[in-house]
Amino acid sequence: MSQPDGTIPVPGGKVAYWITGNESTRRLPLLTLHGGPGMTHNYLEALADLGDERQVIFFDQLGCGDSDRPSDLRLWTVERFVAEVDTVRQALGLDRFHLFGNSWGGWLALSYVLAHPDSGVTGLILSSCPPDTGRFVEYCWKLRAALPAATAETLSRHEEGGWFQCPEYQAAVWEFYRRHLCRLRPWPRGMELAFEMMGTEVYETMWGPSEFGPLTGVLNGWSVADRLWEIRSPVLVTAGRYDEASPEQCREMSEAVPDGRFRLFEDSSHVAFYEEREAYIECVRAFLHEHEEPR
Repeated sequence: MSQPDGTIPVPGGKVAYWITGNESTRRLPLLTLHGGPGMTHNYLEALADLGDERQVIFFDQLGCGDSDRPSDLRLWTVERFVAEVDTVRQALGLDRFHLFGNSWGGWLALSYVLAHPDSGVTGLILSSCPPDTGRFVEYCWKLRAALPAATAETLSRHEEGGWFQCPEYQAAVWEFYRRHLCRLRPWPRGMELAFEMMGTEVYETMWGPSEFGPLTGVLNGWSVADRLWEIRSPVLVTAGRYDEASPEQCREMSEAVPDGRFRLFEDSSHVAFYEEREAYIECVRAFLHEHEEPR
């Protein structure tokens, strides 16, 4: 996308936002939450396809992309990001809306609806985000075990030495990403931009030095698995067959919420909205239609 439509003051700084789509429609807007932590909104831009009948709202979370990047490790907590989402919601006048989150964005969306059950979320879409970070990492390690032996050895050797920024280690991580993050060749421009504009301080503080751990950040031990029954909104959970997020764990989450359904995309990994774009958009569109009355 081009220049932001504006900025919003949130706890710790200002975040940049973009609004695309049909503002004259009576359909409810869709607010999107990107992953990472520390990625940017750019890789979610396929969701703008829904803009033919509603507004689709993107923003870069604090610490990445076009938003402010304060250097204060105390800011990088789930609670502060939840407050950020609610501040954005209020600033944009969203009294009834749909909420989409992918990966960390899904964990943030879950945290948000549990902390603000009366915020007006009419439909919740959770993309590739099982509700427990520990189980997420366990599954990543299961997938990692299936990598070529030389790649797995490179990962282990560098992790033992703490050499996470070594180009050889990063190349091995990219081998995993090409299998379980995005299987398209070449990668979409939005994916490339999201990595280029990533906020590494946010990622390392909240997660750790790499995708596989050690999970040393504030998300270590995060889980809402025992609170899923509290979610009031209808929920659509999606995952890809080759996802780094366990499809089975995602399916289990859809069964644990009071009003949930699950869709598996057979030819996708972590970003099915790119990898099977047309089918994904139509799936989300149908869910949104089912769970809203035109304003």
